[in-house]
Amino acid sequence: MVTMTTETIPQPADAPDPATQDPRLTIAGAIEIATTAIAAVTPDQLDNPTPCTEFSVRDLLGHLVMVLRRIEAVGNGRDPMSVPEETTDVEGDDWSSAWSAAAELMAAAWTEDAKLAKEVVFPWATLPGGAALIMYTSEISVHTWDLAQATGQQPTWDDAILNTSYEFMQQALPGNDRQASFEDARANMPAEFADFAPPFLNVVPVPDGAPVIDRLVAWNGRRP
Repeated sequence: MVTMTTETIPQPADAPDPATQDPRLTIAGAIEIATTAIAAVTPDQLDNPTPCTEFSVRDLLGHLVMVLRRIEAVGNGRDPMSVPEETTDVEGDDWSSAWSAAAELMAAAWTEDAKLAKEVVFPWATLPGGAALIMYTSEISVHTWDLAQATGQQPTWDDAILNTSYEFMQQALPGNDRQASFEDARANMPAEFADFAPPFLNVVPVPDGAPVIDRLVAWNGRRP
């Protein structure tokens, strides 16, 4: 079994909190929170709607598994967009097992430090591997919030992980006029990827001092 811990990713003896230093540990923390939320989903909740309006709970679980598979593909030098968007190989709605298996493969794909600096080409951006991991950390965290909202859960969030995600998304995702930004991106994408619905709504205002999870999901266009 491969897991991302301070034992598998060596840190200097005097290093500060490793979760702020290595994006593999940051995403591992987000995965751990998601693992708990996924395990708590009951069969009667699978058809519930979610804040991610195109997804039911079942669809959202499939999307989360797909996200891990794309991160694993990136770590192994494959095109992340080659991973199908729909997860159709999970039998009996055993989403916890599918998620855990994908997480193990993903962790194994990122054990080499050099991969953090290697450029990854997405249809919408080119990023170092470490930045790609933080991008996906945000996606996992936001979708964990979606899942929690849909199933009546209150996860124990890690603000260090959320702050890292929030700061990244503030830089990566424009705060205003997102439709225009998406149209600009569409114009520069290969034709096979250019037919997409805008993935983010505009920022939703939140009160000063709102919890970090509320600020993160609001920046992603959710209404906390």
